Amino acid sequence: MQANAKTALVVIDMLNDFISKDAPLRVPDAEKIVPAVARRIEQARAAGDAIIYVCDGHDPDDAEFNLWPPHAVHGTPGATVIDALAPQPQDLVIRKQRFSGFYQSELEAALRELGISHLQVTGTVTNICVLYTVADARARGYDVTVFRDAVAGLDPEDHRFALRQMETVLGARVV
Repeated sequence: MQANAKTALVVIDMLNDFISKDAPLRVPDAEKIVPAVARRIEQARAAGDAIIYVCDGHDPDDAEFNLWPPHAVHGTPGATVIDALAPQPQDLVIRKQRFSGFYQSELEAALRELGISHLQVTGTVTNICVLYTVADARARGYDVTVFRDAVAGLDPEDHRFALRQMETVLGARVV
C-alpha cells in the first residue's frame, strides 16, 4: 500500500435480509461478525477514512431471484443496513443490484471523487458479493485489505475458498 493512500472502509450487504433471524437469505455467521464490523467502522471514523456501505437493492422482479430467494428488495426493511451498523449522515450508501459492488453502480465514481486508492473490505457474503467486489476492485488497480474477522460466508468451505482466492489469486491482503 502506498504511504499516502486514501482509504475507504467498504461495508458490503450488512442488511436485515442477510442477518435477521427470519431473513430470506440468512448468512449463518453474519451475526457473529457484527462486533468486528462495528469495530472497523469505529476505527475508520477515528482515522477520518470514508465509510461506504454497498447494499443490495433489487427490483421486485430481479432476475437474480431465479437463483436466490427474493431478498433486499429496494425500499423494503430487508434492504436496510442493520441498526447496529447504521450509516451516519456523512457515510455513503451505494445501491447495487448484482454481486459486484462495482457493476452498474456509483461505487467507482464515488471512489474516484474521493481520491481513494485503498479499500478495506467487510461484510457478507464472502464467496459472492465480497469476492466479486474485491475482484473488480483489484482489476481497477485498488489496493485491497479484507478483514477475515469481519466477513461471513454462507458456509465455512466457501468462505475459506473465497479468502484464499482473494489473497493468492487477486493479491488482496487478508488479515
